[in-house]
Amino acid sequence: MKRTLALFLLFTPALVIAEPSTNIAWTPDALNFVQDGNLKKGKQLAEPCAGCHGEKGISQMDAFPSLAGQLATYTYKQIRDYADGKRTNALMNSVATGLSEQDSADLAVWFQSLPEAKNKGKKQKLEKAEVLVAKGNGKKIIPPCFTCHGGNGQGERQDIPALAGQQVEYFVNTLTEYKTGTRHNDVYSRMRLISEQLSKEDIKQLAQYYYQMRK
Repeated sequence: MKRTLALFLLFTPALVIAEPSTNIAWTPDALNFVQDGNLKKGKQLAEPCAGCHGEKGISQMDAFPSLAGQLATYTYKQIRDYADGKRTNALMNSVATGLSEQDSADLAVWFQSLPEAKNKGKKQKLEKAEVLVAKGNGKKIIPPCFTCHGGNGQGERQDIPALAGQQVEYFVNTLTEYKTGTRHNDVYSRMRLISEQLSKEDIKQLAQYYYQMRK
């Protein structure tokens, strides 16, 4: 019996237990906790963030995301994912580990309260992006973007971000990271599965399309 067990353990591949993509579970209590964040404290905490994300949450550098008007629950999740190592960025991992859950909620509601950027530029015609947003791609099993992110890029549910007005370079980098698996904090691998089916041109056009949605 012992010999049989030893042989079984020797030749049986080790079981790989995948870690969850995030430690956040959106219970009613968790949702209320975030929405009850303190705006005044969030404003104070956000002061050091201005260098990358802008004084009013609108980044002046294309590689960094604008956070003004972003869903508080989404921003909170990202901060906690950085703190937990579920999302990787040397700078943000360092920043997030110094923030408590309460700090994260306060920051999240503060950024959500800020007005979104205004669009002053001329809109480009982006046919590929328009089709992907409105219809998706049935052959590649890509759902329409609007079904999750909303018809106006406003975001939906707890962990699906608003995309309207987001910086182009950051948007491209994000989808590319999902496509390569570098970023993997999306629940159920949703964005990884979708991004794998997108071409570089698709990603580029989608980034510009949503950037042009600035109000």
